[in-house]
Amino acid sequence: MAMKDRKRWLGMASMLLQCVAWASAPEPIPTQSKDLLRNAPSPVAFQVQTLVKGLSHPWSLAWLPGGDLLITEREGRLRRISRDFQLDPRPIEGLPADIVVDGQGGLFDVAVHPDHARNGWIYLAYAQASKDGPRGASATALVRARLQGHRLVELQNLFAMRPASRGGRHLGGRIAFDRQGHVFLTLGDRGDDARAQKPRDHAGSVIRLHDDGRVPTSNPFVQQSQQMPEVFSRGHRNIQGAAIHPQTGELWTHEHGPQGGDELNIVRSGRDFGWPTITYGVNYVTGTRIGVGTRQAGMTQPLHVWVPSIAPSGLAFYEGNAFPAWRGSLLLGALRGQSLVRLVLDGEKVVAEERLLTQQLGRIRDVRVGPDGLVYLLNDSPDGGLWRLKP
Repeated sequence: MAMKDRKRWLGMASMLLQCVAWASAPEPIPTQSKDLLRNAPSPVAFQVQTLVKGLSHPWSLAWLPGGDLLITEREGRLRRISRDFQLDPRPIEGLPADIVVDGQGGLFDVAVHPDHARNGWIYLAYAQASKDGPRGASATALVRARLQGHRLVELQNLFAMRPASRGGRHLGGRIAFDRQGHVFLTLGDRGDDARAQKPRDHAGSVIRLHDDGRVPTSNPFVQQSQQMPEVFSRGHRNIQGAAIHPQTGELWTHEHGPQGGDELNIVRSGRDFGWPTITYGVNYVTGTRIGVGTRQAGMTQPLHVWVPSIAPSGLAFYEGNAFPAWRGSLLLGALRGQSLVRLVLDGEKVVAEERLLTQQLGRIRDVRVGPDGLVYLLNDSPDGGLWRLKP
């Protein structure tokens, strides 16, 4: 074959292959971290300040209007830290008496109501001992109370997942408020993956309530008698990061996959995110396929996947002024990856990923942006602490 004809044939073959690939993949394939690392921009210079030490498995933090912080410890303690970062040695009193500390279970997220200055409400998520389930069973629950001095008062139970079950795995536990006055609570599959697809089961879902615990009439399954009315989305394995997009107001979450297949998602009404029918992860030990593979009609694809897993926890959009180069990015912790992860976004697409502080602070459990525009981190350790990133 002449060189000119050979080049023409190769060009036609290349075009044909491109057309076939385009025709067979109508949806974009989720980006994977290993393909993005080389595109990450140069790190921003910052210093890491140790603010508080001596916390036992800290899980979440939130700011009170006056500048003090609240931090949960998984063992069932709520701690107060002054605005000059002095840890009160006395845990706050008046927490629910039915917190179950078992495996991954315990006290989870703390969130301050967006209108806290007026109503004083503080919200807590935790593993709640079941009154009507099997012995030793627990359920991820949501409560609210007001802080009066050194004690929580007016404690109100807003929600508890049903059915309750034994085992200390995959309880979710993140709280987020949207702009319409709703509160979201994330739930895991409790280590029983089939539950994430069962209609009369809260496990493996995101639930949406009014801030007083009432079920919104606009929830997607509220008129369906065979569904749980609190459910907003389903098909999740274990969501431990949730944040509201500062421009769109939509809920973004990430969740743990099995061996591989951690996901970043935008949670929308009535969506099924596929677990365990579809996943980018595989079975532990055997490495065999789970479900039908990575795609199924009617199930939502993730925006971004991590293979191998990083075990993400904590999630925050960065909109502050302290780090202008990070504005518009997503920040999250990595438990298994032991790093702070920054995702660079272009709309709803992840275009680059940056790993920071790898193996320097241990298992990063929570990431928050403070009122001062600085980044605050908690690490999951029996001798954990609070750190701050400052330019």
